[in-house]
Amino acid sequence: MNSPLLVEFFKVLPNDALKGGLDWPTSQFIRENVPQGAETRTTGKARRRAAIHIFCKNVRQRYTEGTLLRVLHIGNATMRRAAIFALGMLGSPAVNAYLADRLHDEDDEAARLASEAMWALWFRGENSAHSDELYRILRLHDSKQAIAALDDLVRRATTFAEAFNQRAILHFQLGQLAHSARDCTTTLKLNPHHFGAQAGLGQCLLRLRRPRAALRAFLLALRMNPHLDGISGTVKALEIALEDETR
Repeated sequence: MNSPLLVEFFKVLPNDALKGGLDWPTSQFIRENVPQGAETRTTGKARRRAAIHIFCKNVRQRYTEGTLLRVLHIGNATMRRAAIFALGMLGSPAVNAYLADRLHDEDDEAARLASEAMWALWFRGENSAHSDELYRILRLHDSKQAIAALDDLVRRATTFAEAFNQRAILHFQLGQLAHSARDCTTTLKLNPHHFGAQAGLGQCLLRLRRPRAALRAFLLALRMNPHLDGISGTVKALEIALEDETR
């Protein structure tokens, strides 16, 4: 196993390839508006995609999924980062639990990359046609139209957890909290490691004025991913408020 070669492939990636971006899955509704005259940004995005393509091609030719999984446990921090990134780009749904473990990596950058890798994995799903359809839907500018399209997608792809999660986000944005909470719950049944859906469920419960249930949901989200932005502050505020109620 020539792990240093994997590290070499990883080290030549541009920084923006490791920091997400408009063409990288996120937990938010994706709208891509590229203004006219943004040639530099477009060129940078194309360069980023080309670099990732080369990385994936090199890794695919030399490494199996099993080998990359072994690197997660035996390598140093840089090796783990490289393996995490590769698994996010190329891994099957079977690597989900292994990436979830890396959310607790002692190396903060490895943990961050694990979070990004899991989003990539979730959006990719098990069916490329369904994944392509999800990306197309999330580029619609009309939320109600997007929800209708997601309704159709989940009828055809009943195990595609990310389609349910993205519908939950749109329902939440439209104030349809009960629908959103239900989709978050379905997402978690299909993908128990989905920290985004767990945090989303907490937000729904909070808006529905169920603070104790919301607190439990947020604590579970932090247990899944201790680096979730903003959740720790919400948990502290809820704990103080609930403690004051009992006095």
